[in-house]
Order: sequence, then C-alpha cells, then structure tokens
Amino acid sequence: MLSRCCTVLLLLAVLTACGDESARDADDPRSTPGATAGTTEAAPSPTGDPAGSPTSGVTDRGTRIIASSSDFGQMLFDSTGQAIYLFDVETTSTPRCYDACAEAWPPVLTRGEPAAGPGVAGSLLGTTERSDGTLQVTYNDHPLYFYAHEGRREVKCHDVFLNGGNWYVVQPDGDPAPPG
Repeated sequence: MLSRCCTVLLLLAVLTACGDESARDADDPRSTPGATAGTTEAAPSPTGDPAGSPTSGVTDRGTRIIASSSDFGQMLFDSTGQAIYLFDVETTSTPRCYDACAEAWPPVLTRGEPAAGPGVAGSLLGTTERSDGTLQVTYNDHPLYFYAHEGRREVKCHDVFLNGGNWYVVQPDGDPAPPG
C-alpha cells in the first residue's frame, strides 16, 4: 500500500511539474509554433487517438522523425507534431525510464527502421530494445521520449528536472537544446 501511495504521489508531481506557471498556456499561440491563433481543435496523441496519451507513434514502416522550428530553435518531432525529448541521465542507448517514469515520458517506439524526415540526419537514427522487447527510437545514441501531457507542437517540459534527471528537446544535430 505504501508503494502504491508513493507511486501516486510521484505521478501527481510529474503531471503538475511540466504544466505549472513556467509553462505557457496551451491557448497561447506561442506555445504551439505554427499554430493559428484561435485554433481550439484537440491535438491527437502520437498514436492518432485524441483521447489517449502518447505512447509511440508506431507504424509498420517505422516511426518518422522530422525537424521543425520551436521556441527552442530547430528540434525533433514525430510525424504527428509531437515534441521529442531525451533524458540526460541516459548516457548510452540503454533506456532507464520505466514504470511511472515511462507513464509520464512514453518512449518513442517503432516497428521498423525509423525514418528520417526533413532536417533529420538518418545516420543519427537508430533503435534500442526495451526490457519488454519493443524497439525504442534513438537519435545520436539517446533513447527518445514524448511527454504524455502535451498536444501537437506543444513543448512544456524542456529543461525540466524529473525522475532523477533533466529532460531536454533534441536538436537536429542530436544534442539537447540549450536551457530555456
């Protein structure tokens, strides 16, 4: 029971940490680069399910990664416009974000070889196997993640310390974007 309580408290901390006063309001067009002011359409998750949380963006052909502009400069997104992050405590391609961490930060998964879209260096794309056997996309040997509570082209959690490390959006050269 104590473990379940701690997990719930941790999850609540994660859910509120990236959406607090340091983040822009979701209705603020500056928080969704390329958005049209007044747009109220709900953003789909990376799986295309507007009601579901981001989990993978998995397709049979491989997940497509693109580079696009944001408040943090050029950065990586999946083909649906979901922002992509790296976890700075992962210094190799081996993922360390599981359980409650992976609920808040779902891994970018793929069924085939990941595909490089515009602005992305195909030579930096790769995969790593997770403990459950799924393939997680890597970029410059960093496992990639989404933040579960962001809509299309939202970036709420750049330079945020959670789950024992900092989370950063990823630049096309494979490095984390500078702190915002």
